[in-house]
Amino acid sequence: MRALFRLRTPAALVASLVGGLSPAVAKSFERPIPAPQTDQAEVWFLVASLALVLSLVAVQWLVARR
Repeated sequence: MRALFRLRTPAALVASLVGGLSPAVAKSFERPIPAPQTDQAEVWFLVASLALVLSLVAVQWLVARR
């Protein structure tokens, strides 16, 4: 039983040290600001969306024929 207690003590010490440092680390963190979408990205998203819809329509048409 004592060996088990000895194994837990270093882990508890490390956890308390890390827990104590967390607020200091969190205060220095600056959230990244996402960049807005470019016009080129929006065009490619439109192309991909249309391709997806057309492929779904084609699959529905092929399945309905069976």
